[in-house]
Amino acid sequence: MPTSTEVQQMLTAPGALFEIVEEDVRGIPMPVYKNRPRALRALCEAGLARGNDTIHIVSAQRRIGFRDAVTMANSVSAGLAAAGVGPGDRVAILAANSPEWIFTFWGAVNLGAVVVALNGWWKADEITYGLADSGAKVLVADRERLERVSGRLAELGDLSAVFGIGDDGGRWPTTAAAAAEVQPFAGLAAAPSEAFPSVSVAEDDPAVIMYTSGTTGRPKGAISTHRMMIANLQNTFYLTVASKMLWGSDDLGGQVVALITAPMFHVTGCHAGLVLAMAAGAKVVLTVGRFEPEQALRLIEEERVTVVTTVPTMVARMVEHPDRFRYDLSSVRTVAYGGSPSGDELRRRVQQTFPKVGMVRNAYGLTESASAVTVNSGPELAERPTSVGRAVPGIEIRIVGGRGCGPLPAGVSGEIWVRGAQIMPGYWGKPDATAEAITDGW
Repeated sequence: MPTSTEVQQMLTAPGALFEIVEEDVRGIPMPVYKNRPRALRALCEAGLARGNDTIHIVSAQRRIGFRDAVTMANSVSAGLAAAGVGPGDRVAILAANSPEWIFTFWGAVNLGAVVVALNGWWKADEITYGLADSGAKVLVADRERLERVSGRLAELGDLSAVFGIGDDGGRWPTTAAAAAEVQPFAGLAAAPSEAFPSVSVAEDDPAVIMYTSGTTGRPKGAISTHRMMIANLQNTFYLTVASKMLWGSDDLGGQVVALITAPMFHVTGCHAGLVLAMAAGAKVVLTVGRFEPEQALRLIEEERVTVVTTVPTMVARMVEHPDRFRYDLSSVRTVAYGGSPSGDELRRRVQQTFPKVGMVRNAYGLTESASAVTVNSGPELAERPTSVGRAVPGIEIRIVGGRGCGPLPAGVSGEIWVRGAQIMPGYWGKPDATAEAITDGW
């Protein structure tokens, strides 16, 4: 049986499926996948070809096929363009996970605009800060979150249009400068079309701004480019193929059915969730409202979910729920989580709860790295449960003593430095913070 290193060498060699070459990325030579889409729009173009016979989104009673999802996104692109949005303009989304979140995401990035994924748990001051800091031109929000900023949106000089998600019956509350300024989202989605925006998008153009936790001051907007997000999804495809070669696992059979429990304003829900699902032709099953483990377990049974991608706290609540064994969870083949430390006990509980799971993955990454930079999975996770795993292809990792210091010897603690095409170009509008975080691409 080949080793992980040998498999990576085979899969990334010249002419191989995941061939790695060196190219200039923002002035620094870096390893990248040779064969790759250059913009996220290519994923939707492939998705359109899947038609409506293949379901893409399940949310409550709604079941939406690939064609309808993509044509709705194209309608949003046209609606945003009519509202004056063009390449580089920021479109903020402030909403719970929903089909409309997905339509707005694709509608904006396919137009060359930048999605500002605002934290749905933020309060009024934080929301207005994020809108002002990003210079958002358009806000798409659901009723609950729009009500949090009642009367505050008039303070934002860059904001020119607000669209409200929900069946409002034409009666939106006075949440913006005036009630008339809140337009129903239905207007954006009123003209489904197979025609994609004709604007050109470069792979190093910003696609998404996601705000960090702000534990050391005001949150900073980490930029994800098209290149970064495509590299992340190709790494996921690589891991699937490599796992099968190593351990014969990840055989999901048929269409992937993915449960998304993490919020889409987080890299797990967005980059590793909705973007990957479009690229993989997967059906995404959305939990509705606040996360409740029993709802997640019920949806796994009803929709025959095969992949659960989440964060450790959420999967822990599922595997510790007293009624977990009352549900048929035998469809699940892969459980992947990351975002906070987790121990071997969680892995064991996952395998006890999901009887047919063939692959458990723990990932380490950052908002600044467009999701995972290292992954520990399969037998290696069982053998080294406290490790965050191996670097994904195209990612270099060093442990250093700090800026100006070289790499430290094995066994010595220091700062984790990461470099690769997945690493952000910087924080939105904050050159000083960017200079503090990034040194020669690291």
